[in-house]
Order: sequence, then C-alpha cells, then structure tokens
Amino acid sequence: MIDPTLEVTDLRQMQMCARVVWYRHCLPAIRPITSLMEQGTRHHQSEVGREERRSLQSYGLTEGERFFDVPLRSERLGLRGRVDLVVAVPCRATAARLVVVEYKDSEQAGPHMRLQLAAYALLLEEAWALPVIEGFIYLLPLRRAERVPLTPTLRRKVVQMVQAVHTAIAREQMPPPPKSRALCGQCEFRRFCNDVV
Repeated sequence: MIDPTLEVTDLRQMQMCARVVWYRHCLPAIRPITSLMEQGTRHHQSEVGREERRSLQSYGLTEGERFFDVPLRSERLGLRGRVDLVVAVPCRATAARLVVVEYKDSEQAGPHMRLQLAAYALLLEEAWALPVIEGFIYLLPLRRAERVPLTPTLRRKVVQMVQAVHTAIAREQMPPPPKSRALCGQCEFRRFCNDVV
C-alpha cells in the first residue's frame, strides 16, 4: 500500500517547482541522485558533529537539550518528515518550548526553506505537545543561523501547500514549468522537461 502522507520536503519543492513533486509521486521510479544531493547529505552529516560541540548561543539560547534527526508524522496534516535538530528549552522563567533547526547548504534562506521549517514546527507541536514559536535555518557555508518567526500566516501557508500538493498528485497531469528557470540547470529532472531546457 502506498503511504498517503506527504514528505515535508515535498512542500519546499512545490514552492520552487511543482514538477519535481509530480515526478516524485507520479513517476517515482525515475528519480536520479545528483552529485549536489550527495554533497548536501555529506555536509549535513558532518554538521551534526560540529553542532554537538557548539553552544546554543547561535539560537539565542543559554540552555536546552538537543535531539538530532527527529522523525515526525501527522495523520491529521498528512505529513511526515525528519527534522535536523530540535532543541527542547526547559521551563525556567518562561514556559517550556521547542526550537526547530534545519541545516541548509545555502548562503540565503529562501521562502521555500521557511515553509519547510514551519511544517516541521506544526509536526513537532502535535507530536510533543509543546509550542514552537521560532526556528532557525543554519546556513552551512556561512556558519550562521538565521532566525525564522513561525507566524500564523506561515503556518496557514503550510496547510494550503499540503492541499496544493495533494491536488497536483491526484490530477496526474504535469504541472507547468516554474516561472524562473534559474534552478532548472541543477535539477535532477531537467532531462525530462524538454519544453524547458
């Protein structure tokens, strides 16, 4: 039986190019693995070791417990994923809370990354019953954490994007190409989009 839940990364991809999500779900056997994908995996794995040695100051925290590669799933949202880092902040002067962190091999945090972070926050709140009011995108090349407030607007966007992805998959019709073709040259599916490249 096919798992009806989406991966959080599908939401990020949908915001960049709906075709990537369509290929992944409607033609799953053709997905190639690129050298950039492999490089990202290696950078992520090496970052975990560095993170264990770093203070929490990058995230504006003085204390907290780190949890790495946390698997999450929500039947209600129809989403699953694995978040890079969760910091559980204990109850001291304020209420206990969670902080979500995603490592990115990028020099800037785009809207698609913020959406992914918000999706993980919703999954965490449901699974751990603690609030997530902010998250961070850790930009690996810059060794810098960028704060992302998890606003109601961003949270609503996650729910809307889940619906959009389900609709695109159910139609089984190739979506139009992205408005900007800047990323097409590095896309693992570029050879299948003959109308674009």
